Amino acid sequence: MIKDFNIADFTLVLSGGGALGIAHLGVLHDLEKHNILPQEIVGTSMGGIIGACISIGMHEKEIHEHIKSFAKIYNWIKFSFSGNAIVDSDKIAMIFNDIFHNRKMNETQIPLKLIATNLLNGHKRVFSASDEDIYIKDALLSTMAIPGIFDEHVIDGNTYGDGFLCENLGINEATLTDVLAVDVLGENSFQKTMPDNFFKTANVLEMFERSIRLLIYNQTRTHIRNSDKNIYLLEPETKDYKTFHFHKVKEIRALGLNLL
Repeated sequence: MIKDFNIADFTLVLSGGGALGIAHLGVLHDLEKHNILPQEIVGTSMGGIIGACISIGMHEKEIHEHIKSFAKIYNWIKFSFSGNAIVDSDKIAMIFNDIFHNRKMNETQIPLKLIATNLLNGHKRVFSASDEDIYIKDALLSTMAIPGIFDEHVIDGNTYGDGFLCENLGINEATLTDVLAVDVLGENSFQKTMPDNFFKTANVLEMFERSIRLLIYNQTRTHIRNSDKNIYLLEPETKDYKTFHFHKVKEIRALGLNLL
């Protein structure tokens, strides 16, 4: 817990993590309760979605309602039988269009940066206000495009996928010295015991997800260790939830409460 967080100027950095990113709502609730507003927002994947909503002036209660409405799995998924992913992103694109319309990256109330990965060369791509011709909804479809799950997204001939592949917690993109970073795939995101289910298949799936979480966790630790920023790190206790638990909005949101 961070006591008496009262930094005047700070960058809010929200990590990716699928459904675990819903915990960002709890942190946002507490920031609003204390009338604390960031001067910049950096987001990856689910953190990017919530961060983008904040950047255009939406309050936590309103964002919460949107998350509940599209967290129902049938709103996200239209299975695809061609291409490189099992899920067609058409439905989520419609939801983004309803929220952001044709608002561009330079048309936010709070400066916004969204992290994606160029799938052809592996380079990090940061969408920001300097991208005057790029719509927020397109940048979001890029930052959340988990390879093999959601369709990759093409912008200006470049093919993008989820930002977690290069920087899940985008502290390196913070402009300000003080950073409030919320990492839902941090140290508290994985169990400290090995899986012990009756069925081997369940153990294998748990080991795979644990491996991904550990990979991302160690990536983030390296970024933090090499950063010259003043980082105030929040790591919600997400270990009991899966990245696909979008139906547990209430429970996961609660994980982000009372951390400040």
